[in-house]
Amino acid sequence: MSQRVLVFVGTKKGLFILESDRARASWTVRGPLCEEWAIHDATYDPAAGTLYAAGGDAWFGPAVWRSPDLGATWSHSSAGMTYGEDGPRITTVWSVVPAHGMLHAGVEEAGLFRSEDGGATWAHVRGLTEHPSRPEWFGGNGGLILHTIVPHPADPDRMWVAISAAGAFETRDGGATWEPRNRGLRNDYMPDPYPEVGHCVHKMALAAGETEILYQQYHGGVYRSSDGAATWVDVGSGLPSGFGFAMAAHPRDAGTAYVVPLTDGVGRHMIDGRAAVWRTRDGGATWHDLRAGLPQERAYVGVLREAMGTDRLDPAGVYVGTSTGQLYASGDEGETWRLIADLLPPIWSVDTAIVDG
Repeated sequence: MSQRVLVFVGTKKGLFILESDRARASWTVRGPLCEEWAIHDATYDPAAGTLYAAGGDAWFGPAVWRSPDLGATWSHSSAGMTYGEDGPRITTVWSVVPAHGMLHAGVEEAGLFRSEDGGATWAHVRGLTEHPSRPEWFGGNGGLILHTIVPHPADPDRMWVAISAAGAFETRDGGATWEPRNRGLRNDYMPDPYPEVGHCVHKMALAAGETEILYQQYHGGVYRSSDGAATWVDVGSGLPSGFGFAMAAHPRDAGTAYVVPLTDGVGRHMIDGRAAVWRTRDGGATWHDLRAGLPQERAYVGVLREAMGTDRLDPAGVYVGTSTGQLYASGDEGETWRLIADLLPPIWSVDTAIVDG
């Protein structure tokens, strides 16, 4: 049976879907979808055959969009997505992740919600928001947001999340209780550089086929954990900058991960205006820049935290979206790149799916 490669591109003005065959030589583009709501994340659940998109609208507030037919038709819901009349207002959904028959959403102001009916209704995971460290959480430049959700691949009661700017947390009892997982992260902006909470984690990813190895792009470094995030080790010494937003893991090789280093200043763009994705194949011991096909002059663009993804083909595809609406693709694990979409709105997220038909 033939297969299609789909790339879901969340932007400031709706969701776009790019489609190709396994050769990934030519692409079609659909969109903008989701009524042009700002989309921060999109993901496909093969078990349910449903495409989800996390978004927010200045007038209507937060919602998770659902499509049973790969974007042809949509519905959305925020039912139950509230902290109550006396709680803070939720402005948008930053992440949506299906796992173990459930759906989880991370929101701004930072919190976690769970749906057991495919996103029709939502329940607040209070154990995280009511953590004793909650008064110490504070918003980063993008706000106080729960942007990363990493389910354990085998244990439905176990999960990691990341909050800017609070740090990483783990639950082992289905969300009833949570523990900070920030030991080893260095925060140079705090009086104590090693606080329990108060860390600006930008993105986390679980290594392929592993249950305890995670990678993290931090505000000021790239880290790796081999003990389920209990401790972190800085593995970014070979990179030109410790600052960046995006992080992606290879779909099969636990030692391979990708980051996009940016200038750590007001601009936060490609270093020297030369676009590059950096890859490790040995768990962060060494890094190499991948530039072939990417612009090497006056490329003062950024890549946001969700705007890099991989597909599961062999060799794996890697996709990077920019803050100025370009989508670059590599069909050879980052060795070479080409532009597959241009003049899109600012790209906020990139994810992929391989579907039959």
